[in-house]
Amino acid sequence: MKEKKLGLMSLILMIFTSVYGFNNIPRSYYLMGYAAIPWFVIAGILFFIPFAFMIAEFGSAFRNETGGMYSWMEKSVGPKYAFIGTFMWYTSYVLWMVNVSSGIWVPISNIIFGSDTTSTWSLFGSELLSGSRLLGILAAAFFMVITYFDTKGIDKISKVTSIGGSAVLTINVLVLVGSIVMIIARHGQLEQPFLGFESLKTPLNAAYQGNFIMILSFIVYALFAYGGIEAVGGLVDKTENPKKNFPKGIVTAAMVILVGYALLIMLVGSFTNYEEILGAGNITLGNVSYVIMSNFASTFGRAFGASEALQVTLAHGFARIYALIMFLALMGAMFTLVYSPLKQMIEGTPEDLWPGKMGVIEKDGMPKNAMWIQCAIVCTMVLLVSFGGDTMQQFFLILTAMVNVGMTIPYMFISYAFPKFKKLKGIDRSFEVYKSQKSASFWGYVVTMTLFLANLFAIIQPALDGDYKTTFWSIIGPVLFGFAAYVIYTRYEKRKAVGPEEKVKKIA
Repeated sequence: MKEKKLGLMSLILMIFTSVYGFNNIPRSYYLMGYAAIPWFVIAGILFFIPFAFMIAEFGSAFRNETGGMYSWMEKSVGPKYAFIGTFMWYTSYVLWMVNVSSGIWVPISNIIFGSDTTSTWSLFGSELLSGSRLLGILAAAFFMVITYFDTKGIDKISKVTSIGGSAVLTINVLVLVGSIVMIIARHGQLEQPFLGFESLKTPLNAAYQGNFIMILSFIVYALFAYGGIEAVGGLVDKTENPKKNFPKGIVTAAMVILVGYALLIMLVGSFTNYEEILGAGNITLGNVSYVIMSNFASTFGRAFGASEALQVTLAHGFARIYALIMFLALMGAMFTLVYSPLKQMIEGTPEDLWPGKMGVIEKDGMPKNAMWIQCAIVCTMVLLVSFGGDTMQQFFLILTAMVNVGMTIPYMFISYAFPKFKKLKGIDRSFEVYKSQKSASFWGYVVTMTLFLANLFAIIQPALDGDYKTTFWSIIGPVLFGFAAYVIYTRYEKRKAVGPEEKVKKIA
C-alpha cells in the first residue's frame, strides 16, 4: 500500500508540536519581560530557520541510514567526531532528566496545595533534609522508580500520560483567548504597561538592566526554546512535493512559532504586573509558570468583578489544573526519554564500541544495563547539585542553566559538519535549500558561531557576577560527557587496532 504523504498543513503542525514549548513563555517573561521578544526573533533568524534547512538536507540525503545524526556526522566528518557529537546530544537528555526529576515536585505541590510549597518541605523536621536537599532525595528516588518500570517494558503509562500534550495545547488557547477577553474588558489597559521600543530594549528584571553580558546570555534560553527541530530530519521524504512544500513548511512553522512566542509573552504582560507578581524572593525558574498561571485565573476573575475570596479560589483551582496537565506531560516525556535517546544512540553506533554489557539491547527492545548506568549518573548529579547548599531559587537556576547549555551545544556539531557534508560527492541531492558551497559554509558557520557565543556568554556571565557555582555546573556536564565520549571511542579504536588474532594470542 502506498504510504500517505504529509500535506503542507500537517508538516507545519508536526514541526510546531516538536519545537514549541509553552513553559518557555512564562520563564522568558520572568527573566526579561517584554525585552525577551527581540531575542526570540534574532535566535529564529540566526539559528532556527537555517538550522532546520540543514537538518532537512541531512535527513533527505541519508534517508536510508538508520543511525540518524550519527550517520550524518560520520559520513561528513568522521566516526570519532560523530560519536562525540551524538554522545553529547544523548547526555543533554541526561541533564534534562536531572532537571525534571527535581522540578516535577513543583507541579505535585501545586496539585496538592494549590501553590508551590516545596521550599517549606522538610523530612522529620531536619534542616539537612529540607528545601533543595529534600527535593534532591525525592528526585533520585523518583528516577529509580521510573527506570525500574521502564526496564520492565511497561509502556502503557506513557500512553495514558500523553494526554498531557493535548492539554498543554488547550492551556495555550485558554491564555490566548482569556488574555484578549481581559484586555477588552479593561478597555485596552495592560497590567504591565508596554512602552514600545523602550519595553523591547529594557528588561523588566533588575538583574538584567544595564548588564549587557547577562542580556546576551539570555539568547541561550531563546535557542533552547527552538530545540527539537532535529526531529524533522526524517520528514522530507514523507512530505508531498518536498522541494516546494518543505522549505515553505519550515519557514511557515518558524514564523508561527516565533509569532506565538512573541504574542504570548506580550499577553503574559497584559495580566501580570512584573513587580507585584514576580518581584518576590520565592519565585524561581521552577515555579514561575505556576505563579503566572495562578495569576492569570485571579486577574481574569478581578476583570469581571469577582471578590477577593473568589479570586484566590480561582487562582488555586487553575494552578491545580495547570499543574496536573504539566505533571502528565512531564511523566509521559520521562517514561519515553529514559530509554528512547539511549536506545537510539546504542543502535546507531557500532555494537562493539560499548564496554561490557552496556551496549546490549534486550529482547523486549530495552537497553536495560545502560539504563541502570544512566540512572546512577542522574541520581549522582541530582544529589550533588541539591546538596550544594543553595537557596531554592539558585537550585532551579543551576538546573535550568545546565539543561539550556547541555541541549544547545550538541547542535554545534551538526552545524559545523554541514559545510563538509556539502562537499561530499555521489550522494542524493534531490532536496536542496543551500544551492552553493558558499551559502552552505556561510550559514553553517553563522549557526555554529551563534550557538558558541550564546553558550559562552551563558557560561561566563554567572561567574562575572560572582556566581561560580552556576558557571561550574553549566560547563561540567558538556566537558565531562565530551571527555567520556572521547575515552570510550579511543578505547574502541585501540581494541580495533589490536585485531582478532592479537586478542586470541593474549587469551592463550
